[in-house]
Amino acid sequence: MDTLLIDDDLIGIFLTERLLRREAFSDDIVTLNTAHEALTFLQQAAPDELPRVVFLDLNMPMMDGWELLAALQPIADRLRGRCRFYVLTSSLAQADTARVDEFELVAGLLRKPIDSQQIRLVRTQLEQAATG
Repeated sequence: MDTLLIDDDLIGIFLTERLLRREAFSDDIVTLNTAHEALTFLQQAAPDELPRVVFLDLNMPMMDGWELLAALQPIADRLRGRCRFYVLTSSLAQADTARVDEFELVAGLLRKPIDSQQIRLVRTQLEQAATG
């Protein structure tokens, strides 16, 4: 798997998947609708089954994106260097931007709806990480 998209908004998932494919970012995209599903998947996945990129919506019912990131802390060593998390938010709250720094696994924060420019920025970051 190349990309994991975690979002409870079906329209948002459709648009994001379409953008990722149009930008030739990823053809191998798995979507999960809840943070609980994502937690279970990431805890149980073999190292070669882990996604290279995780797009994580912050605003979800039951367990939000922040709670998922906190729940992943015990397996952070296994995910580090393999999964790059990008937090998706429609919020303009400065607290979200500041909170990103609390989680080592988070590579960046993207404003929803994401666009081609943001996808190109993520691609550049991935390429730099691979060569650096």
